[in-house]
Amino acid sequence: MTEYRRARAPGASWFFTVNLAQRRGNRLLVERIDLLRTAFETVRARHPFRMDAVAILPEHLHCILTLPPGDADFATRWSLIKSGFSRSVDKGERISSSRAKRGERGIWQRRFWEHLIRDEEDFKRHADYIHWNPVKHGWVRRVADWPHSSFHDYVRRGIYPVDWGGGLADLETGE
Repeated sequence: MTEYRRARAPGASWFFTVNLAQRRGNRLLVERIDLLRTAFETVRARHPFRMDAVAILPEHLHCILTLPPGDADFATRWSLIKSGFSRSVDKGERISSSRAKRGERGIWQRRFWEHLIRDEEDFKRHADYIHWNPVKHGWVRRVADWPHSSFHDYVRRGIYPVDWGGGLADLETGE
């Protein structure tokens, strides 16, 4: 089996994309967002991290996490978040034979995408990408309309105006 080499940067900020195994027509993450939040909080209590930006979509999520100084172990955090969520969800998903042999659930893709945030501009670009993602995927027409996002916290903190990013209607009309 391929052994992935991941960058090691203690105390760094990371952008992640984490997907459900079955993406088509799957709304599990928003339908059970309470369980996902609990999984995040349970892991954060034992393995601290700061959630800098997040958008939870029906079948995938994007976020920026910052780890404590001296700590570079994001892989354990994701393993615990994914397994904690999986254990709390009723069984019934389709499971491949390879997953069945290993006694795995079939909720999440096994891997995730990570990117080490290099500087403030990189952070800003990734936070913008995260907050625009529900519009990009057609779930809403305006960024402010997606409820499962840190966008609303960014507005409260004065980082974005409430009409940040406009929306599809603005793109279509050229305004």
